[in-house]
Amino acid sequence: MTTGVEETVVIIVGAGPSGLATAACLHKLSIPYIILEREDCIASLFNKKTYNRLHLHLVKSFCQLPHLPFPASFPTYAPIAQFLEYLDDYASCFKINPRFCNRVKFAKYEEDEEKWKVEAEVDGGGVKRYEGRFLVVATGETSDVFIPEVDGLSDFKGEVIHSTEYKSGKGYENKKVLVVGAGNSGMEIALDLSNYGAKTSIVVRSPIHILSRWSFNIGLKLQKIIPIHLVDSFLVLVNNIIFGDLTRYGIQRPQEGPIAGKVRHSKYPVVDMGTTEKIKSSEIRVLPALKSANGGGYEVVFENGRFYQFDVILFATGFKRSTHLWLQGGDCLLNNDGLPKPMYPNHWKGENGLYCAGLARRGLYGARMDAQSIAQHIFKLI
Repeated sequence: MTTGVEETVVIIVGAGPSGLATAACLHKLSIPYIILEREDCIASLFNKKTYNRLHLHLVKSFCQLPHLPFPASFPTYAPIAQFLEYLDDYASCFKINPRFCNRVKFAKYEEDEEKWKVEAEVDGGGVKRYEGRFLVVATGETSDVFIPEVDGLSDFKGEVIHSTEYKSGKGYENKKVLVVGAGNSGMEIALDLSNYGAKTSIVVRSPIHILSRWSFNIGLKLQKIIPIHLVDSFLVLVNNIIFGDLTRYGIQRPQEGPIAGKVRHSKYPVVDMGTTEKIKSSEIRVLPALKSANGGGYEVVFENGRFYQFDVILFATGFKRSTHLWLQGGDCLLNNDGLPKPMYPNHWKGENGLYCAGLARRGLYGARMDAQSIAQHIFKLI
């Protein structure tokens, strides 16, 4: 069943931190908006799909959303429970009431009417229609889970899960677990598994920068006042002293510096939470890229030709975006991977009233800046 059309000034798709930040900024400027969310809660990634030991890797001043700082009582690095409490308070403070269970299926700009028309599927199979002068894509950097194709994986006899299904290492004691993916989630999950007594291995396929948490936060502050190449030189030197030469453990460092890689190519460094010491003590084994799973068994084959048996394969391989499936006329702003085409600092602005918030892989700090820029730009146009 299709209902009547609901009109507003701004339609926001996504009620994660980026969508909430944009809604708050619009609220402060008294600009009407509707926020559509496909799940039944705000910030569904943090609410439903994160592991228990997660803490924010950046100091809280980098992670707070516009117009509402974290409570002074919160620790420097907020745990997931307190971050969720903050987001709930944030939505309440700015009277943000998303339309939950609205899965957007279609969004198109009608030039003759100068409006964005959006259709969303709701629970029960109904369809709701919305119209607005402006459209903000705030679906986040993490949309739909991604597991790469691996020969024989479908017949692997052990357990296969994605990192979004993992909560803690409890229940994995003494099991042989392979973590595929050496980003921040993969590294911290490997640490958690090891702490619970799992026999943990991790695939490190590509060169990565591993930084201490305090040095990464200092680097982000320094990049505002000194050239990036000098910041990178400082970080590489400091973390060489902290961690030593990691090549002997199977970890290579990229030629490009950690901040340069983050700014130019959205390649985040790994913020070490204790995993490196576990690798150096051989409690966590580093393995090269995955080649295949031995169909019908527990064996996994790697690119170097070696093979090992595992009880569990956990994919910390990130996400793929589905914006291209529903957004028409967004080619000016987003590429096929759902990332902004325009270069920073104008990455948030497209044509015909189309914007994106939090899609440039700049974390919560970037989402905050995007939301403020979008709201101010809309305010000048109405």
